[in-house]
Amino acid sequence: MPDKAIGEVVIRGITTLGRPFRPSDWADRLASIVGHVGRDNRLHYSPDVQPVTRAGVRCVVIDRGLAERDTRIFKFLLDFARENDLEVVDGRKEQR
Repeated sequence: MPDKAIGEVVIRGITTLGRPFRPSDWADRLASIVGHVGRDNRLHYSPDVQPVTRAGVRCVVIDRGLAERDTRIFKFLLDFARENDLEVVDGRKEQR
């Protein structure tokens, strides 16, 4: 039986009505919630939550394992998508 925690969930910066989500840096802002500032004074994103651009659309990729490691953050991210009417789709099915 495959582990449900393997793979990714992608929050796309497109509403269910097909409109782009604003502000344009929303994905960076959302991913920075679980990032940290390193010794180099630069923001380092968590490997669990990464801002990306796919097919010209800003997205946030969430590792499904986060649901087990930090349920509150995983729920917060999906609630953000739901509350802002953003598309949520499956990402990769295997680990990177």
